[in-house]
Amino acid sequence: QVQFVESGGGLVQAGGSLRLSCSASGSTARVDAIGWYRQAPGEQRELVATFLNGDSDSTNYGDSVKGRFTLSRDNAKNTIYLQMNSLKPEDTAVYNCHAKNVAGTEDYWGKGTLVTVSS
Repeated sequence: QVQFVESGGGLVQAGGSLRLSCSASGSTARVDAIGWYRQAPGEQRELVATFLNGDSDSTNYGDSVKGRFTLSRDNAKNTIYLQMNSLKPEDTAVYNCHAKNVAGTEDYWGKGTLVTVSS
């Protein structure tokens, strides 16, 4: 199994920045395509940003965050980061770390960290 610990959420004013962290433990060799999703109240979960596969730095971003959010990783620490700049009230959501196993048959989810952007 794979466990994620997310941190870095909080309350910030519009235009501000936050940096989220997601540290993986357990069977991390199984992890592939790791990234972030978010879900706002009453909304469907949506992609924020993800690495396309385990070793690559190729990324995919949701349209609403392109140019404002940046995904990075520290493989030695089994940690990924999401730098969020120019935050907007519509970025308010619970942000969950997510990964698939290498076979693409299992999904791993963190418990999430809440980001609240005030106007």
